[in-house]
Amino acid sequence: MPTSQIMESKRQQKVARQLQKDLSEIFQREVPHLFNGAFITVTSVKISPDLSVARVYLSFLATKNKEMLLETIQQKSKVLRQHLGDRVRHQLRIVPDVSFFLDDTVEYADKMDKLFQGIDIPPAPAEDEDDE
Repeated sequence: MPTSQIMESKRQQKVARQLQKDLSEIFQREVPHLFNGAFITVTSVKISPDLSVARVYLSFLATKNKEMLLETIQQKSKVLRQHLGDRVRHQLRIVPDVSFFLDDTVEYADKMDKLFQGIDIPPAPAEDEDDE
């Protein structure tokens, strides 16, 4: 059994996918005015085994200060949870407490790419067949 399935049950995975989809739609369609036109992507959702706590990872485009935007989202988490509750009330007994985090994997990958591009790797010396 793969490690991810041991750590997360099928139910957790299904609920996490649904929350990711619903939150994406909420950010893009229902409340974009709250965040000054920033494009917010829900990159992943991790949910506790009892489905009561969701960790939501976000990526931002069209914003200069990502930390300030994340802070604004955290301040508006009650409004976002209310919108989420309207969508999942028929599927879940309780609406999970939602915590938002910055997903920096894209920035990390860009940083690594730049580091690798800066490395000067000399070509391998040609092997002479006459040395034998």
